[in-house]
Amino acid sequence: MHITIEKPVFVKALSHLYRIVEKKSTIAVLSNVKLEAGKTLALAATSVDLEIVEELDAEISEKGSTTLPAHVLYDIVKKLPDGKISMKSSPDGSKMVIRAGAAEFTLPTLPVDDFPVMAAGSMPFKFTLPVDDMVRLIDRTKFAMSVEEARYFLNGIFLHVVEKAGKEILRAVATDGHRLAQFDVASPKDAKGMPGIIVPRKVINELRSLLEDTSADVKCEVSETKARFSFAGVTVTSKLIDGKFPDYEKVIPTNNDRVLEVDCKAFAEAVDRVSSVSFEKSRSIKLVLGKNKLTLLASAPDSGSAVEDLEVGYSAEPMEVGFNSRYLLDIAGQIEGKFMKLTLADASNPAIITEIDSTQAVFVLMPMRI
Repeated sequence: MHITIEKPVFVKALSHLYRIVEKKSTIAVLSNVKLEAGKTLALAATSVDLEIVEELDAEISEKGSTTLPAHVLYDIVKKLPDGKISMKSSPDGSKMVIRAGAAEFTLPTLPVDDFPVMAAGSMPFKFTLPVDDMVRLIDRTKFAMSVEEARYFLNGIFLHVVEKAGKEILRAVATDGHRLAQFDVASPKDAKGMPGIIVPRKVINELRSLLEDTSADVKCEVSETKARFSFAGVTVTSKLIDGKFPDYEKVIPTNNDRVLEVDCKAFAEAVDRVSSVSFEKSRSIKLVLGKNKLTLLASAPDSGSAVEDLEVGYSAEPMEVGFNSRYLLDIAGQIEGKFMKLTLADASNPAIITEIDSTQAVFVLMPMRI
């Protein structure tokens, strides 16, 4: 195997791949990245449950394949001088010589036959999503994914097709039991009948990072146990979370009748200021609602107290309710319009937060006792 590749191209790809590779694994080859030179150069990394393959343009003088230690390779390549990098296998394939400028490194290889390949099996549901839709499905919900391993079925985003106002919708939902985020986009026709899938948190984070620099549509392939996302020469294949996502619609209130409308930016800034003195652990603040007025309150024995008033749209009965300020800020950060709407029942039942004129994004937040 003998290839020549531009440093920026190589560094960028390795920066995507090395993150999913363990530095030290009980299976040595899992600490490596696979390089396969054919018509293009394909790099592959795997953590058994997740596989990323990225195709790159390179000058291929001699076809072949090998595996190299991922973290060491990335560390070397990003420090090499700018320009072209030459990589050539030793005659017996046990080593790889890397040259750039006056620098030369020799790295040990491991047999490519030992490198596991994630067999996708049959993927009966295949559809394409505009990249903007995929990004928004992820961005508007991922903050609510659970990090509690005991509730593993909440450690990801639930993607499924639902009917809404007579149309089929592709919906993403995430919840950690304290808050819930739901976002809808138009469902591709070929997604009809697909099973609901829970895409793991790690996959969601890696996929979102890889989508950062592309405008290409995302080809999605889904079965009941795996999902594959392909775009711009990148293929992400993942096992899905084997569990049942809870019936989230049951926790979305239907009888909340107290409506608060507020400028989202002003609200978020006020919440951020007032919460500076709240308890570090709970970050709790109190909302006191009166006619066209919202008062934010926070206090802690060691930090003092804070109060701030906002003009709002509110005409229902006065009430008080407590929330985790960090959760409020997370949700406010997802509101795309100027104004946000909080629909409440009382101090002990969940609040619904949406934009004023749209239910494409729906957020549910449990209150706190203060």
